[in-house]
Amino acid sequence: MNMAKVARERSNCLRMSVGAVLVKDKRVITTGYNGAPIGVKDCIDGGCKRCLERDRNKLKPSQNKELCICLHAEQNTILQSAYHGSSARGATLYSTIEPCVQCAKILINAGVKEVVYGQTHYDKSHEDNLGKKLLKSAKVKVRKI
Repeated sequence: MNMAKVARERSNCLRMSVGAVLVKDKRVITTGYNGAPIGVKDCIDGGCKRCLERDRNKLKPSQNKELCICLHAEQNTILQSAYHGSSARGATLYSTIEPCVQCAKILINAGVKEVVYGQTHYDKSHEDNLGKKLLKSAKVKVRKI
């Protein structure tokens, strides 16, 4: 989890900083953080309309999510493992925050067997815990530390 916290420091999102680490056979496979895709202007440089609007107090936390260009930290760990040719099947994901439903779907289909997270999501749009419920329904072990 400490490595996920370090990965979180690389985040360039104005809204939230999240870090994640994918571990398999006691070996780090990939790390990830939330931020813009490779080659796209980062949020801190004005690349994300949602971050800019929220920064100007024009948006509530759960409004206009479709404007966000950032990938979530969990998504980035899975994408990086695929990019570098390392399977996520049977791996454990450590994340600084509990996964949303979109990340849960990706983690399930990537074959992640366990998700360990540090904090519950503070965004009101995640109060239903749907991501955690979906992971559990797919027999993915989920625990908070």
